[in-house]
Amino acid sequence: MKTPPLTSLRAFEATARHLSFSEAGDELFVTHAAISHHVRRLEEWFESELFIRKGRSIALTRSGETLFRHLSPALAEIAETCTRVKALGGKQALTVGCIPSIASRWLVPNLQLFTAENPEVDLRVLYASENQKFSQSGIDVLITLGKEDADGVVSEQLFSRLTKPVCSPKFLAEHGPFDTPDAFISVPLLHDESRKGWRDWFAAAHAPWTGGDNWPVYQDFNLLFTAAIAGHGIALCPVDTFRNEIEAGDLIVLSDIATNTESYYFGTYSKNTPRAALNFVEWFVALANWTKTK
Repeated sequence: MKTPPLTSLRAFEATARHLSFSEAGDELFVTHAAISHHVRRLEEWFESELFIRKGRSIALTRSGETLFRHLSPALAEIAETCTRVKALGGKQALTVGCIPSIASRWLVPNLQLFTAENPEVDLRVLYASENQKFSQSGIDVLITLGKEDADGVVSEQLFSRLTKPVCSPKFLAEHGPFDTPDAFISVPLLHDESRKGWRDWFAAAHAPWTGGDNWPVYQDFNLLFTAAIAGHGIALCPVDTFRNEIEAGDLIVLSDIATNTESYYFGTYSKNTPRAALNFVEWFVALANWTKTK
């Protein structure tokens, strides 16, 4: 056998947790002798002792400690998965990974529309990083930056990443106007993860980057735009993603000079994806396109 029997592994894990054959037997509803037998089978399989036996007390050996450290969370995950599958009944499981900016502004606010139309889907939404790859994610649909060209994978274009400087109406009234790139130099420039974005914007504006290194860097995209809406400075904004805030007047676009002009957000999924995942992608693509024409 490539792996030991699961029953023996469960017996070992319970024994290691309690450091008692009797208590492990009580938990698993078997006798002390049965637990001892399973542990012996494991020790024969590993060709190594897993417990140090001292009279009626036991302690883990180094091999036993290593096995227990990895086995206990693995068995807990198996139990959780089985419980979830059992609870599904006739439902279809669907896991969507989404970067925070799209999740907070588009996915979560509209998700009840999808769940109302697809009550048979058991949906889980997870945060994804901007550079995460679908083939390495273990999820059904990935919404993030960039198109993935791996075999057996489809990427549907969602939002443009065309990026322009924005600020709140209050900040514009107090510090504007911003008619030229030079006008941006003397005010707080808010950065997303690094200062490269503003350097790229000044390069696109054919203007020298002469400052801004002392202003805050926000690792989380949503924190950056909370700061911008609160009037703390000027942020670089993918205007398609934040078009609701722009249309509502919470953010003002300050210039037509843009970066990321050929960059997009994509929804990526397998060509052999379950129907629930395909339904979700079709719904989300339609949502992105419909809101562009409001």
